[in-house]
Amino acid sequence: MEKTCQVVDEVILQRIRPYSPTMLNRLTNGRQWQPIWFVLLAVLVGGLLTQLSPAEAGGLLLRTGVLILTVIEPLFGLFAALLTGPLGATEAGLLDSGQFYLLLSLLAWLAHGLRQRRLFVRRTFLAVPLALFMGVAAVSVVNAPSYSFGFKELLKWVEMLAIMLMVVDRVTIWQERRNPRGSAIVWLLAALFLAGLSQAVLGIYQFALKPNGPEHFLVLGRFYRAYGTFNQPNPFGGFLNLTAVLALGIFLSYLPAIWVEIRDWRLEITLKSPISNLQSPIWLLAIGVGLVTAVSLLGVVASWSRGAWLSFGVGTAVVLLFWPRKWWQGVLLLILGAGLLLGGIQVGLVPASVTERITSFSEDLRFGDVRGEDITDENYAVLERLAHWQAALAMAEDHPWLGVGFGNYEPAYADYALINWPYPLGHAHNYYLNLLAETGIIGLLVYLLLWTAVFWQTIRVVGQTDGWRRGVALGLLGVWVALATHHLVDKLYVNNIYIQLGALFGLLQLLDERYLQISQIE
Repeated sequence: MEKTCQVVDEVILQRIRPYSPTMLNRLTNGRQWQPIWFVLLAVLVGGLLTQLSPAEAGGLLLRTGVLILTVIEPLFGLFAALLTGPLGATEAGLLDSGQFYLLLSLLAWLAHGLRQRRLFVRRTFLAVPLALFMGVAAVSVVNAPSYSFGFKELLKWVEMLAIMLMVVDRVTIWQERRNPRGSAIVWLLAALFLAGLSQAVLGIYQFALKPNGPEHFLVLGRFYRAYGTFNQPNPFGGFLNLTAVLALGIFLSYLPAIWVEIRDWRLEITLKSPISNLQSPIWLLAIGVGLVTAVSLLGVVASWSRGAWLSFGVGTAVVLLFWPRKWWQGVLLLILGAGLLLGGIQVGLVPASVTERITSFSEDLRFGDVRGEDITDENYAVLERLAHWQAALAMAEDHPWLGVGFGNYEPAYADYALINWPYPLGHAHNYYLNLLAETGIIGLLVYLLLWTAVFWQTIRVVGQTDGWRRGVALGLLGVWVALATHHLVDKLYVNNIYIQLGALFGLLQLLDERYLQISQIE
């Protein structure tokens, strides 16, 4: 009996040992830590520093620091990927900074699992819909004209799934080390917000302060459309919506608590009691998130992108609708917001240039064959989109079930191009038509099924959570709506935006405790 108990105790110790010590303890354990590798790294970096300029030396030290932090905790590599991902459009080479740090992060995550002699894949609600869509997309590539284009597009979705699983796994491990899960979520939100803020500040500078810019980006006679490091205003504005709408949802979640503190503060003044509520961190958090919302929104406006404006408006409307617990209160908020917007337009609070920019699209929008249309400077952008929509529909007619192959719109475009529009834009400027052309009816239906699952899970989390976590869920719901709306006129799975989406998918799974279970693979 005593021997049996010893065996059981040993089995229990073996199972809890990978989680009991912190990473710092494991690194400083004399039997496991190998300082020779750190010495060699220090010698190598020191030698390189003597041959570099101060700017290059600073960059090397920064990258070395990120490398060490990623080895200790893979999420730090993901944070670096989120911050540097938007630089992809401006960087040359096979592997841009965002992809490099993402690859480093995923390898570190895999190494942690192998080092513990076990690999954990945590069962999440979205894993199956994502895998199903990737499976259909992969099948569509079998007869595609270009395997390289198909593989590149598939890789984006593989990365999104891997990022989601890594975020869920590593944040859950933080909790298992008796660290609050909320702290890890806050770090993730900080990285997401910092990435958006950096692009927003750059875009505001390009719009209002930069003395010159691309001539075709000139608006209002003196300003240049903001484009950040995306080189194009439309995906730039769509990217900033991911930050602006998410921050708006969190900001609104703080307002009830702030109202309670203001009420208590007034009561304390009346009773001549000490004013203690002014020390609450809620004020600082609300101000910080409010600034993120405001600066990101200014960046969206500076993009002068009608698609970004429309998607922000629709995303904000959904956030307001679901913000109150009772649906009728949300409807009243929407009516009030619409009334204020219309009133602002009538009295001139909304600039005429903004309303003209929005309405001009609908004036030139028409469906049908656009091959005989006269092309002018005013209708060029609209007709260009319509021509690519027409080409996508022609592809879908010839390949109705599985399309021309996932990611193969551009290689197939030459066979369907209209006479006046011989050059492909890389996509159809409507992701739903683009997907219909590339993956057919089956692929589009599976894609819609995937996003139905995303919306269903997010709405359920909104109804089950409270406080700032509910604000995060509200923001995520608005982000999904903004993304779905923007995809009516563009494609946002570009320039590493999918890294942000993978992290947001992981964030949603962390908020949904019901489906956060552990599946262990020995």
